[in-house]
Amino acid sequence: MFQHTNSKFKAQIVEIPVSDRWRIHHRLQELMIPAWCPADGSLVVEVDSAITAILVRSTVQQFVATRQELLNWLERCWTAEVIS
Repeated sequence: MFQHTNSKFKAQIVEIPVSDRWRIHHRLQELMIPAWCPADGSLVVEVDSAITAILVRSTVQQFVATRQELLNWLERCWTAEVIS
């Protein structure tokens, strides 16, 4: 993973399978998160808040995680304590 920081954005480069790139892009557009797929085949997403970062992570996870990883995540959510 590569990180680049400038005054406005912090970039994270994550490998996403080509077969999932356009589906992830489409879902991010549905969530009104700015994203585009340049000619080099990458997926670029503008993340400007913590909520957007969580939505991007969740969206990518839906497409690239194995069934077992998703089940483990769901189990952790069910057993997590609520902090008030």
